[in-house]
Amino acid sequence: MALFNFINRVSSAGSIRSAMDQSVIRHRQIADRVANASLVNKDGFAMPSAGTAAGAVSGQRGPVDTEQEMAALANEQMYFETAATRLKSTYDGIRRALQDR
Repeated sequence: MALFNFINRVSSAGSIRSAMDQSVIRHRQIADRVANASLVNKDGFAMPSAGTAAGAVSGQRGPVDTEQEMAALANEQMYFETAATRLKSTYDGIRRALQDR
């Protein structure tokens, strides 16, 4: 635990990791919208219960622009890869600083 506090104090690794976590969440949301694009206003596994409208179970969704969603997915992928590269270089810098001591 002390090592992680040290790394967060001397670098921006903590904020980069949290940015990567947010990117993963956005990636999953986009992928879910694209995967459910062919299901009109329904979720693939939602079964309407007795006395409940199907729209209330799955939530109303508007039409999905798959081209825009795929572009957003590619954008998130580039963002994630850039953050991963920055995080790797941050850890490499800390490793070199500790080895030089």
